[in-house]
Amino acid sequence: MTTMPETVVPDTGPADVPPVPSGGVRWALVDGWTLTRRAVAHWVRDPAPVVFSLVFGVLIVLMFGYLFGGAMRVPDGGEYREFLMPGMFTMTMLFGVGHTAQAVTADLDRGVIDRFRAMPMSSAAVLIGRAVADLLLSAVSLAVMVGVGLLVGWAATGSAGEFAAAIGLILLLRFALSWVGVYLGLVLTGPSAVFGAQTLEFPVAFLSSALVATGTMPAWLGVIADWNPLSSTATATRDLFGNPGVGGEAWVTQNAVLMAVVWPVALLLVFFPLSVHAFRGLRG
Repeated sequence: MTTMPETVVPDTGPADVPPVPSGGVRWALVDGWTLTRRAVAHWVRDPAPVVFSLVFGVLIVLMFGYLFGGAMRVPDGGEYREFLMPGMFTMTMLFGVGHTAQAVTADLDRGVIDRFRAMPMSSAAVLIGRAVADLLLSAVSLAVMVGVGLLVGWAATGSAGEFAAAIGLILLLRFALSWVGVYLGLVLTGPSAVFGAQTLEFPVAFLSSALVATGTMPAWLGVIADWNPLSSTATATRDLFGNPGVGGEAWVTQNAVLMAVVWPVALLLVFFPLSVHAFRGLRG
């Protein structure tokens, strides 16, 4: 009886392993969106971070609007709550930096990022997914704060287009600041990442025009506050919303809408590549 020679089939590995992507913007966006949905699914199962973010925004509006509002002065004599709300919208975008750093650090500590790095996906996708997910959370938080602002007497008197532009500038700043949080979460491991981010948040927030007009500060301090990226976004949105307290003689104040775009773009150009470089340099 003749035995047929056995055909040797080369081992190509498991059939369900996807091919390694060739890279590029498309892969980064597709993989990033997948990881964005992962973060949203986690929030659905554990809504505590979302609830805390929403409650924090409401409490800080009520605290500054009612507890401290009577002691605040708006340069042109306008209503302080109308002056406050655009600055408050802007300031809460900064307070999301610590949340982003904490989420990145948690994924590092649990080994989640190491597993992602072993998969055939874009190097930037993990980071893009985190930044976009936090942007979506911030959009929900901002919507709640707008509603609270309307309840406490704030009103936007600009056109619908100006209102949309103001919201866009606020979220653009949040997206740029997300990359600051991502970078801090990658390079400052453990509790120091969150502590470092939160330590930066309050001085940067208070040294701006978010809560008080820079004209009421000492001259040298007002110059520093005017050049704070938060001040540009707060001033630009006050202008677009039609709220009081926009005035200022500094060039950066007179061109606040322009600078509200320039500052976030500059932050993205610096911290996006830094974050990708730090991610690739993680020890596997």
